[in-house]
Amino acid sequence: MPQVFSYQWDTPKYKGSTSFSTGLYIDGKFVDGVNKTTIDVINPATGKLITSISEATEKVVDLAVAAGQKAFETVWGLNTPGAKRAEALWSLAQAMERHKEELAAIESLDNGKTYDWALGTDVSFAIDVIKYFAGWADKVTGQTIETDERKLSYTRHEPIGVVGQIIPWNFPLLMWSWKIGPALATGNTVVLKPSEFTPLTAIRMCEIFSETSIPAGVVNVVTGYGNTAGAAISAHPNIGKVAFTGSTLVGRKIMEAAAKSNLKTVTLELGGKSPNIIFDDADLDQAVSWAAHGIFWNHGQACCAGSRIFVQAGIYDEFVKRFAEKARSIKVGDPFGEGTDQGPQVSQIQYDRIMGYIDSGKQDGATVLTGGDRHGTEGYFINPTIFTDVKPDMKIVQEEIFGPVGVVIKFEDAEDVIRQANDTVYGLAAAVFTQDINRAIQTAHKLQAGTAWINCVNQLHAQVPFGGYKQSGIGRELGEYALANYTNVKAVHVNLGHRW
Repeated sequence: MPQVFSYQWDTPKYKGSTSFSTGLYIDGKFVDGVNKTTIDVINPATGKLITSISEATEKVVDLAVAAGQKAFETVWGLNTPGAKRAEALWSLAQAMERHKEELAAIESLDNGKTYDWALGTDVSFAIDVIKYFAGWADKVTGQTIETDERKLSYTRHEPIGVVGQIIPWNFPLLMWSWKIGPALATGNTVVLKPSEFTPLTAIRMCEIFSETSIPAGVVNVVTGYGNTAGAAISAHPNIGKVAFTGSTLVGRKIMEAAAKSNLKTVTLELGGKSPNIIFDDADLDQAVSWAAHGIFWNHGQACCAGSRIFVQAGIYDEFVKRFAEKARSIKVGDPFGEGTDQGPQVSQIQYDRIMGYIDSGKQDGATVLTGGDRHGTEGYFINPTIFTDVKPDMKIVQEEIFGPVGVVIKFEDAEDVIRQANDTVYGLAAAVFTQDINRAIQTAHKLQAGTAWINCVNQLHAQVPFGGYKQSGIGRELGEYALANYTNVKAVHVNLGHRW
């Protein structure tokens, strides 16, 4: 039998406990992996072991897919009306509400983000997403299409079947909701793989399913490595669609595996190197505050992070001064501590990767305005870092760092900055700061990005689509647009008496 993980918190922010199985969740039950191997889960604030979880292999993915197929054919899919799916998703949201403080504590322990952010943003937003898609479950409709009076033609939007979902470590529960919500609302069943770095909220949610009306087998969770469990999901012949959030490099591998197996539908939400453009008529205090949020939110571990900060020449010097002061004011430390703004990076691997980019910037001749070093002696903490005097071909300007590292670049005019902003293989998001609404909208329309924020940054809502241009992905998450990822469109022609 899988082991049980128990933990007790006694912190300034949260006092409580949790206890749940660390097994694989298949057909409504926790089971060990076929080989009974495990994966260690590390606390990023200390670098020490939290617990070990069961490891899924290819054979386990086969079992999960079979459970999903059975549930799809018997208790979900076309056998369950949209209104019933809506009730089931709503019951899930209500169960999450009852456990939201516990879920936030698990997320903070596992990922390193502050408890306040985990509770106020990640868990709350995840609940909103499930509620939103519960509202869509009985509204996924086709069209009646006029041809002539001898025939009735209409379309149906039918669920695909078993879908595979692979989620990242930066927003574990939130990405779980972005994937689960539209998939279940449209009648699909799920085989989901969380990141091996941050699997605990996904596993805890498996036990919480028992408090809902979602039948066994509808959601199956396999905790494993990308090159085994993730690869098995991507290539499985009985999975009709795979959704992935993560790096562009892995996204390419998933597309290749899907093409070689059964040409399954693929949606990808991938990397970014988002420009944040600040014109000289912007509200400077607000621009500084939003820019800091844009790059340092979630410790810089956000695909839409505003990591390239373009500032017009007229305010460049003053902006840089204030921005550095803002970065130095960010309190880095214990995610459960009072007043903490930024916790650790998620893992030793990610810490080393970010420090490698910082070293690269220094070696290439960029100026470290602030930060650029480790914080403390334990865990994976990095001080908020700002580079100036950068050149377009530097790695820190072109490549996604995925950490609290931003570059500030001076520009002269709108034509100049639009050219620089679009000089990237990515196109996930962008931001524009100006008090000239005409210039704001004109600039936003010229930026090659799936999301353009004006006088704000990193603003996301359940009802607004999110996704990228270019190598930032395929398809859209959230909103009505996300539903299209999980349905097949069938055209039905009914002969009303026409004789051949």
